[in-house]
Amino acid sequence: MGLAMDELWSIDPAFVPAKFAAAFGPALAGMLWRSFHTETICALRRPAPTVERRCSNNAAAALCNSELSSENRRGTVLKRTTRTVAIIAALTILSAGAASSTELKVLSGGAMRAAVKELAGSFEASSGHKLVIEYGTVAKVAEKVMGDDRIDVAILTQPFFDQLVSTGKIVRGTTAQLARVPIGVAVRQGTPRPDISSVETFKRALLDAKLITYGDPGMGDAAGVHVARILEALGLSGEMRQKTRLISPSPGQGGAQFLTGLFQRGETELVMAPISVLMESQGGEIVGLLPAELQAPDLVFFAAMPWICRQPFEAKILIDFLAGASAKSVYRMKGMDPG
Repeated sequence: MGLAMDELWSIDPAFVPAKFAAAFGPALAGMLWRSFHTETICALRRPAPTVERRCSNNAAAALCNSELSSENRRGTVLKRTTRTVAIIAALTILSAGAASSTELKVLSGGAMRAAVKELAGSFEASSGHKLVIEYGTVAKVAEKVMGDDRIDVAILTQPFFDQLVSTGKIVRGTTAQLARVPIGVAVRQGTPRPDISSVETFKRALLDAKLITYGDPGMGDAAGVHVARILEALGLSGEMRQKTRLISPSPGQGGAQFLTGLFQRGETELVMAPISVLMESQGGEIVGLLPAELQAPDLVFFAAMPWICRQPFEAKILIDFLAGASAKSVYRMKGMDPG
């Protein structure tokens, strides 16, 4: 016995050829593949009509009509089957280049480094594509997008994202919000943990600290720019300047790596940085997040495709992956708020 029709229709899309499913999504691929199987098996199951030799003229005419009807039905089924096979074949051929292994160039703001680094391995294993990732300040990422550097996917914060969309350097329809990254506070190990539960207690912690650190605003560090504004709003800019050691990593060096060196050499005491950077660094203890009133409202990261993207098909797959459910769980583990 073969499969019943409703059993056949419930075939799991996981059984669809991997290349076809990867290119067109499990829902569409499953639908076309099940349609192909359904119509093919219907054609194979159709019993050949039998003709009784002894019958009246009326019976013979009815049987003849029955035969013709069966032949027509088989012809229709075969036509549909042929059409479905042709669709699958055409789509698979068109997607052959996209479904094969491709190298994607990704530029990302440093605050997303911990999450993107972890997600990269999963994406490469599941898709077969290779990621070449560079990290830097969001200002540097935006500068390279604006300069039409060879980039397939850019990950940057909302202000730069909006600017690049308005100038046509980012393709708006390819964008996805990934996560908001709150700013946290950490102290060097062995240093008393200050109270930062309110704006006033946080201000006192800054005044009591011998050395403070945050991202270099001059390098375009989004969190650093925001912290500088906080210090100015609190009336502490002048007083903090003499005891500030900025996070200013060299090319190829991450902010967490630079911060780790400061902690280990005793060159900082209290640090304000994206929570994901603090979690990735060593030698410090996280105290908590800045009070809600002092958080940056636009430290929200988006992934998008620059207009010069050379691999748009694969880039869209990566962007969808970075915005998917499995990625959201990684963002939460890194202290971020998924978009």
